[in-house]
Amino acid sequence: MSDIRQTTQDADEAQATPLPVGDDAPAGDAAQTGQEQDPGTDPALDPLEEEGEVAADYLEELLDTADLDGDIDIEVRDGRTYLSVVAEGDDDESLSVLVGEDGEVLEALQELVRLSVLAATGRRSRLVLDVAGYRQRRSSALQEMALAAVREAQETGGRVHLEPLSAYERKIVHDVVAEQGLVSESEGEGAGRHIVVSAEQA
Repeated sequence: MSDIRQTTQDADEAQATPLPVGDDAPAGDAAQTGQEQDPGTDPALDPLEEEGEVAADYLEELLDTADLDGDIDIEVRDGRTYLSVVAEGDDDESLSVLVGEDGEVLEALQELVRLSVLAATGRRSRLVLDVAGYRQRRSSALQEMALAAVREAQETGGRVHLEPLSAYERKIVHDVVAEQGLVSESEGEGAGRHIVVSAEQA
């Protein structure tokens, strides 16, 4: 049996939270897009809170179907919705099937959850899904990778190419490199898109 817990910002902060722009901008409400609003959505909710509720319902049904036990935490911060599925007790291994090798299953599941939000609200979502703390562990590894690339670039004066990463992971690396005063840029297309760190000062 899954349990849903939600962490929200206060009302003033939630209203001030910027919504995604550009390709990630909301597709408009149901009336503007010609879609009927899902009867399960609550128009009184903040859009980010609403997408968290929709995503949590989708995940809860998936966990029940897969006969997996887990709690679902929802948090809204920095203009994004974050959902975490954690095992009941300390048995994170039981949720490893939702992570897969190198997080491939988790990435696919995140896209499915985003699609469920789009179908229910008519708005694109940039929500981030984590399972059993995988992204937190991956974030620590990415920070170490970025620092190693910075050191190599400083020592050699050349350009350091990193392994292909997802957009979310690339942002983590870009932030670390910028904090160290160096320059990083993304190169390549699709699954081969990766970061190049150079000794050039930011």
